[in-house]
Amino acid sequence: MIKAGIKATRNIRQNREGTIQFMTEWSKIDKEMATATYENISKLFNDDGSVPEKGLLLVIDELKKLGKVEREISPNEVMDLSILKDAQKELGMGR
Repeated sequence: MIKAGIKATRNIRQNREGTIQFMTEWSKIDKEMATATYENISKLFNDDGSVPEKGLLLVIDELKKLGKVEREISPNEVMDLSILKDAQKELGMGR
């Protein structure tokens, strides 16, 4: 499933116009809305399936505010990348 997610992310990023067209048809939204949605969604993951650190830190900060948590929380405390790294290796991505 992780490998399929990586492949899907790569396809979405490599096929911008096709993805936008699919979004307009599947979601029944206009091209402008589909384009804006695509631009936001395409930034959620890197080509290798990982989450950009800057984005993850923003999510952690927002959740800390919601939970009224004062202490620092590192990304390593909230996620385990071992499965992702195994999938990347199986897909020949090294890491």
